[in-house]
Amino acid sequence: MTEAKRLEIGDVAPSFTLSDDQGNSVSLSDFAGKRVLVYFYPRANTPGCTKEACDFRDSLEQLNGLDIAVVGISPDKPEALAKFRADHELNFPLLSDPEKETLAAYGAFGEKKNYGKVVQGVIRSTFLVEPDGTIGQAMYNVKATGHVARVMKGLS
Repeated sequence: MTEAKRLEIGDVAPSFTLSDDQGNSVSLSDFAGKRVLVYFYPRANTPGCTKEACDFRDSLEQLNGLDIAVVGISPDKPEALAKFRADHELNFPLLSDPEKETLAAYGAFGEKKNYGKVVQGVIRSTFLVEPDGTIGQAMYNVKATGHVARVMKGLS
């Protein structure tokens, strides 16, 4: 099984410009000079992805208090992301990467094991991008349940 190239602490975060759930363009450069958690998830409105997104929603005030923004990225189309946002009252940008270019640039798309089979897919991952545009944390193959608590612990 070949692995996607993984980012490490200190690497420059790959830039991106993607459509959000409203059809607006959002770029990593929009957050220049700020810390931002960029997390990648497989599919909107699935159990694990919903749990993770709701945990970020419920922790957003705490994260914002640490001057950290949150952005979620998946291969879903903007319409699916708009439904996901509405269904769960999500309060941070959801970005669409249907071509999976940003996912691949972050090492969050590639071969993975799913129910014992090797498949191509989204590797649930989270990155803290520092104000200087470098990676401050890189977490791959994260478990949705309890993930945000583990991220918060790593920030303190």
